[in-house]
Amino acid sequence: MRETAPPRRLTAKGRATRARIVAAAAELVFAHGVARTGIDDVRREAGVSASQLYHYFADKDELMRAVIAHQTDGILEVQRPLLDHLDSFAALEQWRDMLVALQEERHCTGGCPIGSIAAELADEDPEARADLVAGFERWEAPIREGLARMRERGDLRADADTDALALALLAALQGGLLLTQTRRVTAPLRIALDTVLAQIRTQAA
Repeated sequence: MRETAPPRRLTAKGRATRARIVAAAAELVFAHGVARTGIDDVRREAGVSASQLYHYFADKDELMRAVIAHQTDGILEVQRPLLDHLDSFAALEQWRDMLVALQEERHCTGGCPIGSIAAELADEDPEARADLVAGFERWEAPIREGLARMRERGDLRADADTDALALALLAALQGGLLLTQTRRVTAPLRIALDTVLAQIRTQAA
């Protein structure tokens, strides 16, 4: 396992430079993938020197872990506030509509910003895989919490397994995004989400 360097105390300018590097790397990885994104590509995109980049990141692996965190933050941010209030059937359907609309705006390209990284790194880099697990958990948590509130309020049956339903919904989202990216139509995403939402409705009290 690689040694993790102690956190650096950064100035405001340093934080801005680091953020610019991570944002540039994230854009390149989303467009071209991890394997086809080199350190020199990131350096040119961010407008920094090699010494500046290596001041903030020991190697590409460390930079990719920062990209995972950055992309996870972006995913959660773009889905808020809906993501934090998935505690009704209407809210779940609004969220579904938003996810489909986002893919339409992107012309069904790119897939999931962290799912695509997982496809490349999950079997190759245990540390990156742990970060990806944490990222997906951050995404699943508000879904799980919203469904749990529905159960507590009596909208879902008392025996509804909200943890399993939340996981099924996130899995449907991931599979739907992959097929939407491949086929360049949003029908797979919409159908996958609708199928799980229909299953959740069968658990209505």
